[in-house]
Amino acid sequence: MPTALILGAASDMAVAIAKKFASQGYAVQLAARNAHRLQPLLSDIAIRYNVAATVHEFDARQFASHPQFFDTLPALPDVTICVFGYLGDQATASADWKECAQIIETNYTGAVSILNVISNKYASRKSGTIVGISSVAGERGRQSNYIYGSAKAGFTAYLSGLRNSMYHKGVHVVTVQPGFVYTKMTEHLQLPALLTAKPEAVAKAVYKAVVKKKNVIYVKWFWRWIMFIIKCIPEFIFKKMKL
Repeated sequence: MPTALILGAASDMAVAIAKKFASQGYAVQLAARNAHRLQPLLSDIAIRYNVAATVHEFDARQFASHPQFFDTLPALPDVTICVFGYLGDQATASADWKECAQIIETNYTGAVSILNVISNKYASRKSGTIVGISSVAGERGRQSNYIYGSAKAGFTAYLSGLRNSMYHKGVHVVTVQPGFVYTKMTEHLQLPALLTAKPEAVAKAVYKAVVKKKNVIYVKWFWRWIMFIIKCIPEFIFKKMKL
């Protein structure tokens, strides 16, 4: 039975991804802070899909703990999906380094820390798949979320480089670029319905990308073209826009 490790397993998107992989016969390792919160999800997955499921304590910002965390998993996962993230508040982050650091360390530094550990393990056995959930917010800086966006931009660049580095070592890396997604993290935002995906749609796209060994996917698919247009706007015009 193949195994999938879900990092940041308490989020709406992660729950949907865990259930999708379990439905396809994967054992799932659910990792998050305050892992006891995951017990209801663990029970649901084990009963509903009849697969092995375990929960593990994991904190993206406790960088020094990452090697031991991965080494003590009950089995080396075939697929690792890095889902954790923190949107934060742009106005607060621009004035308060504590908030700014939490955004950067969660969305970039913590992800790089744990994925460095995992990619090296995968490279040593010459197999494995890593999925990183980034964001279209990282494709161009906007006044409304440029701290979060810059962290995601860094993560996207990291995943691209990691994919290039791991290709000849038998390890595949998938970059997922969601646009708007209905989750607890975005529930305070007024999101345009036509542009917003449900967590289940992201989960379906992630599983398909793993099976088909896609490199970069957008969810919903048309965000690829929305961001292409946005990136084509000249800077002298873009800087005047309220986005």
